[in-house]
Amino acid sequence: MGRDKYKYFRVEARELLDGLSRGILELERAPGDRAVVARLLRLAHTLKGAARVVQLPAIAELAHAAEDQLAPHRDEGTPPLPREGIDALLRAVDGMAARLAEVDAPPAAAAASSASAAAGPGATGDAAAAEAPRRAAAGEPPYQSLRVDLPEADALLASALEAGVQAGALRRGLAALGHARELTRALSDQLAPRHGEAEPAPPPARLRGLVDELARALGSVQRSLSARADRAEREIAQLRGAAERLRLVPARAVFGALQRATRDAAHALGREVAFEASGGEVRIDAHLLTPVRDALLHAVRNAVAHGIEPAPERAARGKPPAGRVRVEVERRGATLVFRCRDDGRGVDAEAVRAAAVRKGLATPAEAPALAPAALAALLLRGGLSTSPAVNDLAGRGVGLDVVRDSATRLGGTASLESEPGRGATLELAVPLSLSSVRALHVEAGGAVASVPLEAVERTVHVWPERLAQGPGGAGLSHEGEVLPFLPLGRLLRDGGAERPRRAFAALVVRAGGERVALGADRLLGTSEIVVHPVPEHARAEPFVLGAALDGEGQPRLVLDPAGLAAAARAAAPPPAPRRARAPVLVVDDSLTTRMLQQSILESAGYEVELAVSAEEALDKARRRRFGLFLVDVEMPGMDGFEFVRTTRADPALAVTPAILVTSRAAPEDRRRGLEAGARAYVVKSEFDQQKLLAQIEELLA
Repeated sequence: MGRDKYKYFRVEARELLDGLSRGILELERAPGDRAVVARLLRLAHTLKGAARVVQLPAIAELAHAAEDQLAPHRDEGTPPLPREGIDALLRAVDGMAARLAEVDAPPAAAAASSASAAAGPGATGDAAAAEAPRRAAAGEPPYQSLRVDLPEADALLASALEAGVQAGALRRGLAALGHARELTRALSDQLAPRHGEAEPAPPPARLRGLVDELARALGSVQRSLSARADRAEREIAQLRGAAERLRLVPARAVFGALQRATRDAAHALGREVAFEASGGEVRIDAHLLTPVRDALLHAVRNAVAHGIEPAPERAARGKPPAGRVRVEVERRGATLVFRCRDDGRGVDAEAVRAAAVRKGLATPAEAPALAPAALAALLLRGGLSTSPAVNDLAGRGVGLDVVRDSATRLGGTASLESEPGRGATLELAVPLSLSSVRALHVEAGGAVASVPLEAVERTVHVWPERLAQGPGGAGLSHEGEVLPFLPLGRLLRDGGAERPRRAFAALVVRAGGERVALGADRLLGTSEIVVHPVPEHARAEPFVLGAALDGEGQPRLVLDPAGLAAAARAAAPPPAPRRARAPVLVVDDSLTTRMLQQSILESAGYEVELAVSAEEALDKARRRRFGLFLVDVEMPGMDGFEFVRTTRADPALAVTPAILVTSRAAPEDRRRGLEAGARAYVVKSEFDQQKLLAQIEELLA
């Protein structure tokens, strides 16, 4: 294994221990699940074998002891693993984690480990379990490897970037090769005899043949190199994207440790607590995740120790017996937010005031006036605890101090909110270093930019004449409301004038609780990108989230949905109140036509209902009020002419306008439709989407 024989074992062992820990907690919830027992046996056996290969007998014996605990409960008909067995397995996992940490420890610590291992598997597990809380707090291994060490991932990324630069140079060399081909053509022309001119002696035939052969060779080389350069650029772009993503860790990587910390704190206090998590798919820089993990470990322990009530107290408050601790991860613009919520008693304001007086942080006269925000600030500064006694979980006022310190070191903020009797929320917000998102790429104003796809609700084609014009700017009528509309080119060209256009590709973007529409020139597709922060010395507009590298290694702006919404609000009139519209009934026996008309109408903000025949349409029209009928003429059974005549003869339906849409273009058919009572007659071969929408808008006004 080279100079470091444990290099790959450490990576594999951490993954196996994480799988064991999560599986044991899963087994605790369902003790009779034989499939989980079988999976845990496989993990323990694999770890035992790997430990013996690298001559780490302490870990191998603990893994063997775990197998001994699990084996009697693997087969059908055997009793489920008891609580004592679960605790023994977790102690074994703690012991193996401690021994793994000592692989990198100084020789003295390693010698102590060997001495404890000599006492036998049980003693090793118990000693390691006793040390586990201290090791977890002081030195739980940071996320420094993801199958490969992070420096190696960085080196791979640097190599990919350099390869991209070299591919660009190759592309420029191809241009020079093209110029050489042009020179050979010019030389060939000079050597060719000209008809009707007095010419010098013709060049030797051999020289002309060599020139022709040179031209062919240059052409072949240029075509071959061009194809290879295209392929190399594509593969280098894929390699760079893979290297950038390799540098990132899914946030769920910390959930196992947080679930375990929650479980252990609850058992130590004799409480029942359920752990929940969301946002695990968010991928972030591993160096960022390490201090955040440490802060969240303290946060979940604090939530159990100070927030979750004993079962009798929860029952008296009408709460379920099991408390709930929930960790959430989300991306908010250029910030990553980590939240720890609980449904416990909330912050005991009076206890905090009393502790502040005891610590000399407030006088008895000042304490009653301390507002909730001030109390939260006192707790976050550290050294202040409301616990009546010191134990392994509380009493020293260290937990929230770690959270605040982590936020400060990462350039972020920590905040605490509480609702008496309903729980507390601790939030850690840190600036992004690297993050992976799926993005929609757009072109606007001659520039290409990316918008996080999760914020894009839909895209629609918009003609400028369809925009609602107001004194403050334009708005887009969409689904019954007018959304602020902003051409992206105006932002990306730094306020430059808009050039005349026929249509926009509009993005409906949601940020928080509001929606805005953004106009682009073209939509270029989607892909997974890695967002880099904007350098501190660079001036970035509020709507810029960061930058990503394109296929040639050039930076491309990534836009912040919240910043875009703010810019659109500032540039457009305030949204008009939502206008209730009666739905449109589309009647056509052709699936293609129904789907096309439904898409056009819904994109313009109309609610649409469909009918496949005139008979079905009449039944629906008598049970619900519609604002308009859009009707085909040629249908089986009752045709469109008869449908219109029938509705005109019904007093309840006569007020609803009807438009006939048909392939029959003869003047007598048009006259027949209008005489039947249709308000408009549209021929499919002359179909104009904007004209149809204008007619509908006029009829419904």
